[in-house]
Amino acid sequence: MGMGDCLERFCEEETGRSDRENDLEDGELNQRVVRVLLRDGGAVERVDLSRCELRFLPEAFGKIQGLLVLDVSHNQLEIKKTRKRVPAGVVTMKTGVGWLLSATVVIPDSLAGLQKLEELNVSSNLLKSLPDSIGLLSDLKVLNVSGNKLNALPASIARCSSLVELDASFNNLTCLPPNIGYGLLNLKKLSIHLNKIRTLPPSVFEMWSLQYLDAHLNMLCTLPPEIGKLANLEVLNLSSNFNDLTELPETIGDLPNLRELDISNNQIGALPDTFGWLENLSKLNLDQNPLVIPPKEIVSNGVEAVVEFMLKRWVNIIEAEEKRSMVEANKQGETGWLALGTSVLNYFASGVSPSVTGSPGLRKGEVSMDP
Repeated sequence: MGMGDCLERFCEEETGRSDRENDLEDGELNQRVVRVLLRDGGAVERVDLSRCELRFLPEAFGKIQGLLVLDVSHNQLEIKKTRKRVPAGVVTMKTGVGWLLSATVVIPDSLAGLQKLEELNVSSNLLKSLPDSIGLLSDLKVLNVSGNKLNALPASIARCSSLVELDASFNNLTCLPPNIGYGLLNLKKLSIHLNKIRTLPPSVFEMWSLQYLDAHLNMLCTLPPEIGKLANLEVLNLSSNFNDLTELPETIGDLPNLRELDISNNQIGALPDTFGWLENLSKLNLDQNPLVIPPKEIVSNGVEAVVEFMLKRWVNIIEAEEKRSMVEANKQGETGWLALGTSVLNYFASGVSPSVTGSPGLRKGEVSMDP
């Protein structure tokens, strides 16, 4: 019997337990799992413990060293209010792909020893925090913590350097860790929508691999100019920040690969002059903004018309600036020649009476007198 079969049998045993048995202490249930795991010592990459009526996740699961995916979704992993003993450093988790955990799940620190774990999904639960030990999962590629009650992400998440996708949407986040971007240089997809985030830390814009950024339904009041550093960004959603987001930085034009942009339901009155540089933009949503630039008749003609309008506007601005510079230069030139002429006259006339004439050949100080 393989380990997967053993774990499936364990699920059957758990499902058939009586209410009295459901009151087992953590240690006893943990020993039950240990016995199941010892039935087969072979390596296992995926474990499906969904719909097993588990009440918590025993520490013994941390012994599955080769584990890549753990599914314990649709269980009863919920700590009763009467329970007294809770392992130190635990958190609660729920459903998803990879680790699919439902209800309120108790996750022991020993699971941080799953060094080969690549997918961790703890979405749709009641999590209020994540353990710092999550930073030890150096091979983790996909992390989904959406649909919880997280107030913050641990700073240690920046050590998950292999992360490609991070979904922290639908939480109570008010900010992101200041260092989050410095370690997540391989991150391609960042979803932080449906939170209460007001600003993005500069480190986010160090994620040079980032292709997808969804920050809609937050409280963003500004977008830092560093956004222009995300040269690989293809999709950007800043919609529904409502009364908070009033403008975009000029550096938005420095995103050469941007294909989709949604800034609907904000208070943006004008697109930045560099908007016309977005030559690869193919999908644009500007709905529900008090836009003046570009005008509505241009917007109604689609994304190409908007980009073309903004590009022409930028060209006109540049031409106007050049003309203004030339006029200023000419004025300065005329003023300069006048000043030079005055200076020369003063030079030759120094120490000379008003009757002096500028006769050729005269040395300084010589005077030509009329007869």
